[in-house]
Amino acid sequence: MTDLLVTGAYGQLGRSLLHAARARGLEAVGHDLDTLDITDAAAVEALVAGLRPRALVNCAAYTAVDDCEVNEELATAVNATAVEHLARACRDCAGHFVHLSTDYVFAGDGTRPYLESDPVRPLSAYGRSKLDGEEQARVAPRHLIVRTAWLYGRAGNNFVEAIRRQIDSGASSLRVVADQTGCPTFSDDLADAILDLVACGATGAVHAVNSGVTTWHGFACEIARLLGAEVEIEPVTSADFPRPAPRPRYSVLDTSRLVSLIGRPLPQWQDALARYLGLPCAS
Repeated sequence: MTDLLVTGAYGQLGRSLLHAARARGLEAVGHDLDTLDITDAAAVEALVAGLRPRALVNCAAYTAVDDCEVNEELATAVNATAVEHLARACRDCAGHFVHLSTDYVFAGDGTRPYLESDPVRPLSAYGRSKLDGEEQARVAPRHLIVRTAWLYGRAGNNFVEAIRRQIDSGASSLRVVADQTGCPTFSDDLADAILDLVACGATGAVHAVNSGVTTWHGFACEIARLLGAEVEIEPVTSADFPRPAPRPRYSVLDTSRLVSLIGRPLPQWQDALARYLGLPCAS
């Protein structure tokens, strides 16, 4: 029996989870598309039956939000149908199934942080596929749906690296959307929270994001400040950057349930960003 199986192991959160789990002395196994196609039900069943993981954390997803608008069938296959395969395999081996979801299941027209029990109304194909995935995750009796937002980590592309690349390329000014509000979340902090949730046997839905609220513009300004970059960052509207998929304008998630389960909130987003950048603190 394996302590932890992580799908989507090459992604930002997958890498953070494997590192954090092994640091805790857990036997953790990771798989990604080169070794496991989660849309292949037979392959999923064989792997899970062989490993019999105490917990399976599904970080695999089709996350190209705009591409999902024209590839919704593929998005649904990866973000929903494949989740059912994983959930059924966990049901059969009595494992704890943890599925990662997103703020995109909400319409983003709220004025207060979203609770787990609030009505869902995704605006995009990506959001619809992820919401469908939440439904499929419930096939596993011991399921945990972790909704997060504005994720960044040390593997792959993310908003922090996009801003850093522009600064490093010598850009003297940037234009960043200022009318979308959310909670930047560091994958290392999220990974620790997920492991704590698994350790306490949490089930149902839980929102997990770093503490504090900002806009993409505010996030970019803090990145530049911490990097010591003298660059003008102009606030613009979403209409100035039209995209195929609509983005939630308000993506703030209430983490009260997370705190009640693991006894603490995730650190402030500014502190998390400083640690990601290798700095001692955000102040």
